[in-house]
Amino acid sequence: MRIIKQIHAAAYHLIADLITYSPLPNASLSHIDPFLLLNHHGYQVYPPDNRGLPFGPHPHRGMETVTFIVAGDIMHRDSQGFRSIIKAGGIQWMTAGSGLIHAETSSEEFMRSGGELEILQLWLNLPARLKMTKPNYIGLQKKDIPTSIVGEKVHLQLIAGVHEGLRGAIQPLTDLFLCTVELQPGAQWHTEVSAERNILLYTVRGSITINGQYVPQRQLVEFTHQGTHLHMSSQEPALLIFGHALPFNEPIVAQGPFVMNSPAEIRQAYADYQAGKFGVWQG
Repeated sequence: MRIIKQIHAAAYHLIADLITYSPLPNASLSHIDPFLLLNHHGYQVYPPDNRGLPFGPHPHRGMETVTFIVAGDIMHRDSQGFRSIIKAGGIQWMTAGSGLIHAETSSEEFMRSGGELEILQLWLNLPARLKMTKPNYIGLQKKDIPTSIVGEKVHLQLIAGVHEGLRGAIQPLTDLFLCTVELQPGAQWHTEVSAERNILLYTVRGSITINGQYVPQRQLVEFTHQGTHLHMSSQEPALLIFGHALPFNEPIVAQGPFVMNSPAEIRQAYADYQAGKFGVWQG
């Protein structure tokens, strides 16, 4: 079995009035190459006539974002002209690449009516050869994402990569597997990840036991590269984010919304953004 190195509790903080838990990075783990950052917003209930999500227009370069909508909705707009409103069970996959400006807010309906909200965002690094790739955005509702059912009590929502011959909804630019895993009480799931790949595993809701170790809610599991087998079980309903990828093993220089390979590239990103090379924002 793959050996667990450490279990990291997500740190709690507020972004405006948005409850946020941040499991990655943390005090002892800067990243899990190529997984850079994971923020867990909510669970919370917004009242009617609320201001919604607080993420107004801001730039990105050199990375990708994957947003998981567990409850509520999210409205995406960007300087490349992509727009969508994705509801519970859906995902957004944005490739910032050479640079764009985007905003992530709530729909007018959600701000008017309120309701439950729980959203997670994962930042993925891009290798040096793809840092300046053309920006792109894909928004998918729940019905658009393939689901693999294992023994009736395990549901995998296949976002990227291949599981037992079934291909995920997104064709990633790099060798990456990403899914959500829903476990019902009494569920057991076994999978295998080759030793050279880095694993991302986070408990969004509920608790699980993995490779004999108990993992409560809102915990990030850090693994060593010893062993290949993962065995998960749950005695309560649980929701996980699970992924794995080959590491790039390249320098990472991150500053604000930019993730590059050198300080010079970061300075160039700021210069290009200020020169209007990330597109025109039309709010």
